[in-house]
Amino acid sequence: MTSPNDSNKDTNNEHNDTDKQSSDKQNSLLAGIIERATKSGLGRKKLNPSAVESAVAKNMAKISNPTKLRLAFLGGGSFGTAMANLAARNGCDTTLWVRNKRTVKAMAKTQTNKKYLPGHKLDDRLKYSHDLAAAVKDKDIVFIAVPGLAFRETLKNIAPFISGQSIVSLTKGMEKDTFALMSDIIKEELPEVNFGVMSGPNLAIEIMKNMPSATVIASESEPLRHAVQAALHSAFFRVFASDDVKGVELGGALKNIYAIAMGMAAAYEVGENTKAMILTRALAEMSRFGVEAGANPLTFLGLSGVGDLYATCNSELSRNFRIGNMLGRGMNIDAAVKKLGQTAEGVNTIQQVHEKATREGIYMPITHALYAVIYEDKAALGVALHLMEAGFRSDVEFVMAHDHSNAALTAHMKSSASKTADKDSDKDK
Repeated sequence: MTSPNDSNKDTNNEHNDTDKQSSDKQNSLLAGIIERATKSGLGRKKLNPSAVESAVAKNMAKISNPTKLRLAFLGGGSFGTAMANLAARNGCDTTLWVRNKRTVKAMAKTQTNKKYLPGHKLDDRLKYSHDLAAAVKDKDIVFIAVPGLAFRETLKNIAPFISGQSIVSLTKGMEKDTFALMSDIIKEELPEVNFGVMSGPNLAIEIMKNMPSATVIASESEPLRHAVQAALHSAFFRVFASDDVKGVELGGALKNIYAIAMGMAAAYEVGENTKAMILTRALAEMSRFGVEAGANPLTFLGLSGVGDLYATCNSELSRNFRIGNMLGRGMNIDAAVKKLGQTAEGVNTIQQVHEKATREGIYMPITHALYAVIYEDKAALGVALHLMEAGFRSDVEFVMAHDHSNAALTAHMKSSASKTADKDSDKDK
């Protein structure tokens, strides 16, 4: 006679056997690819992305067959398009919404985004729409990839059609004049929705070229994190998870400031020492500001922090880097933005962070220096020299105690400027 306990044991054993089989299949996935690569000589020759991707997809199909997710991506810029294309390739029911009807027709006909991703064919299964209601209704997740200036308006427009969908922000930056991050705007406009934010070193063109990349989905909801991972994770795009929404989002917003600084430095043809100094001091500023805002400082050591900072500061594909480079070559901010022809979130972020840091006494010398150059028409070289003279802090943030006062920095810079002026006056005499 079998007792209930015996029955439970048998059931548990069956579950364990099933889990073990699934785990074994997953573990054999990488081993199988490595073996295949070794036999074919891929380890010694240039990697064939299509061959590896096909092998991964074939093996993943054996492991599981998840329910098809219904997704909407709002915004036809480079990143929104790249993510929508990735989701469609993964078999998700994916619709890309673009405001302009003519653009939608052109994308559907040519299967390309000629303005932002020219020359890159989009997946046959990707759908297109200019009808916002139709794009959003009955979806599982709505990804928003519009510029920061249009983020709140977009949420207001989709509010009547929200009936349980989760919202994920792909937009990096802060709202002008309010210092609101995109997650703050979501909570204000759609207080009942489940939401998350996604950020990382994600240059869209590289993703379209199947260059290995990764991102971070941050949400307090574990099911939402898993759903986004299922929708976007692929052979060449890894999706990591975090519950530090504030930290991940701030990393994506603040790094744009320092991409502008690096673009300016590149215009002056600085050396590798200078670039390394800018990157590390930028990371210190980001983590310092993040902690004051309630973020975990360790988040800034991950993909959404130092990873995104490095990619954005070292690539001419970065819009903010290009803006900084134009500024460094003598162009004013209005002319640079016009020539770029796209949104560079860092320009607004510099103003927002400068004002908040000044008001709350957060030590942000690079940000203040950029503000002086862009908005106060100060000479970039002069500001940089004063910045170098004011560097009397410990190297690694949170290790040694030091003065966090912006007033101390300002006083030192004024003192240095005064001494320089006195020396020049003495020479004239």
